Amino acid sequence: MHTQSTEINLLTSSRELPLYGKRILVTAPRNYAYRLSEQIIKQGGSPIFMPTIETCYLSNYTKLDIALNYIGEFDWILFTSRNGITAFFHRMNDLDIPISAIQKCHLCALGKDAESLLSFCGKVDLIPTESSPAGIVAELAKLPQIHDQKVLIPAPEVIGLPEPDIVPNLITDLRELGIKVTCVPTYTTQGLDKSIYGMELNLIRQGMIDVIAFSSTAEVESFLTMVNSQSDYERCIVACFGPYTTANARKLGVNVSIVSRDYSSFQGFAEAIATFFSL
Repeated sequence: MHTQSTEINLLTSSRELPLYGKRILVTAPRNYAYRLSEQIIKQGGSPIFMPTIETCYLSNYTKLDIALNYIGEFDWILFTSRNGITAFFHRMNDLDIPISAIQKCHLCALGKDAESLLSFCGKVDLIPTESSPAGIVAELAKLPQIHDQKVLIPAPEVIGLPEPDIVPNLITDLRELGIKVTCVPTYTTQGLDKSIYGMELNLIRQGMIDVIAFSSTAEVESFLTMVNSQSDYERCIVACFGPYTTANARKLGVNVSIVSRDYSSFQGFAEAIATFFSL
């Protein structure tokens, strides 16, 4: 089998790559889509860009600002997404709160998100072995005196879609450990209007898309509002980024064929899709 490198080798024939000739629909929001698309291209695939959700800055910062003004009182800040990290530190900057204000806090990020956290504040205290909220809980449960700790979770405010169970489950699990949890909206997640995707939706219905790649539950929920029924996309193979998105997609009635075992980076997701077509 062709050995993949982390860079695109322009001298390698596309025909040698596992996703040659495959059209992969990318439903992730813009700031994630370009990174996933790059990994698909490295595997020889052709990404088709159709973000079903978008992530934006808040219109009302009241709750986040209150938390930031008392940031030194938290023992841990648990970031569940790169968007949360970016929005959190942008707001700190807007309020002229120095990075030193969080030096006493322990900071946690998932997988490659740790690189973003390091770029903003130069430290990360925990990268869970499993890149998921459940992984965060498993690591914190090992710590002595964790039941006395105060934890802040910068989370998305979901607009116009059912809120995925990821963050609510995290809060429940942490509270069962006796942790004092504060969850504050840090950015928004909302669905996009299907009217902008007439061409892409036609390609799906015509069976011209080989794979639909979902990287979050919200993307699945919004996608399902854009199609009339399962028959619209039944000829497409569905891939999900990790077991949690997969489980929620299946609850929503979606038949998932590809699940990335490595869900700490989009490289692992693209490799899972490539492996499916290499077998």
